[in-house]
Amino acid sequence: MTTQTQTPATVAAKTPSAGVAAPAQPKGKDGRGATTVDDAVVAKIAGIAIQEIDGVHALGGGAARALGTLREKVGQKDLTQGVSVEVGQTQVAVDVTLVVEYPHPLQDVADRARDAVYTAIEDLVGMEVTEVNITITDIHVPSDDADADDDADQEPRVA
Repeated sequence: MTTQTQTPATVAAKTPSAGVAAPAQPKGKDGRGATTVDDAVVAKIAGIAIQEIDGVHALGGGAARALGTLREKVGQKDLTQGVSVEVGQTQVAVDVTLVVEYPHPLQDVADRARDAVYTAIEDLVGMEVTEVNITITDIHVPSDDADADDDADQEPRVA
């Protein structure tokens, strides 16, 4: 039987470290633990920020908007529709697909949406936004809605 006269603490204290630091564990600012923000949360924050921009009619492409319409009819609204995010340790990249109201200037709406996403994510999540890519897939003309209502009021052409 062997008796250990040195504890691991005394061995570590006597052993010179060769400049190799222990791997850093991600911790909060106060060192009490880590905070992880899910991608869906960041996407929802971006979606909410964009929907408040004047000139944004809808988020998402055609298929996403069709599904979104069905969801809204059953009382659910997808705030992340048309928004995809890539979340790293300290940075976020965002891609947005949207439809702009006519006659709002497209670049102006895109710039205001981009600014809103930067502000919302940096203020609420506390992460750096590296880029916000915006794709405008359509423009909404209010007269299109009126034409659809007129078609519903007309009598059918065939019996």
